[in-house]
Amino acid sequence: MKAKLFLAASLFAVVANAQLTTINENFNNFTAGNATFPQNGWSAILPTSPFPPSPMMLVVAADASNKVIQAYPGSSSNQPLYLISPQVVAPAGDKAISFDAGLVASSPGTATIQIGVASNPTNMGTFTAVGSPISITSFTASNFKVNVPATAGSYLVIRVTPTAAHTAVQIDNVIYNTNLAVSENAFNSNVKFAVSADKNSLKFVSSIALSGAKVYSAAGQIAAEGKINNNTFDISGLKTGVYFIVIEDNNGQSIKSKFIKK
Repeated sequence: MKAKLFLAASLFAVVANAQLTTINENFNNFTAGNATFPQNGWSAILPTSPFPPSPMMLVVAADASNKVIQAYPGSSSNQPLYLISPQVVAPAGDKAISFDAGLVASSPGTATIQIGVASNPTNMGTFTAVGSPISITSFTASNFKVNVPATAGSYLVIRVTPTAAHTAVQIDNVIYNTNLAVSENAFNSNVKFAVSADKNSLKFVSSIALSGAKVYSAAGQIAAEGKINNNTFDISGLKTGVYFIVIEDNNGQSIKSKFIKK
């Protein structure tokens, strides 16, 4: 009997810690209300002050057949609210996250959404931003897509920062999958680069204006980040090895590739 109980407990632990390879969540199976997290593997972290009214991450019925997440800051402003996904397999740089977002009608301000990854779902000190900040200025929801580079973090995070109190943002249809990511062919048709002869920089040739880049080690840790100036990016501080790079253009789009520093 003890052996059977041990086996059952072990199987439960495996299932409980299972990591997802993809996400396709429309939140329609969530329980509506203002105290519903954690739920279905999703969790939230909210500002702790000022209040009342308190900041909330709500599940609301947008209509008879559709539920959405509503990030409501209460009387706080310029303080982030975090919506955190179930644990995923550590990103390998081959997927993107897509979602719909817009302001709730009558919101007095605008908001910024920053996609990121975290290694601990209860500690946003582990949050690492992915892609450029996204401005949410319309009451009509729009679809946004951000490539997720190789990283050691295993929780996807949607960080919402309102500019004014009572500015609420609705989030829906969160998808994380391979077929969303920008392909290497699309990358090669727009941007080419090479390591300079002195191995201290990357030199770019691009048909689009580039703004910045983030370089990740093979272990998924950020090794370098900064602006691309005059189509040049400094890698003098990198050791020899294989690196993944995420390059951002002036329109906030991200493209990815890899290089070897010898």
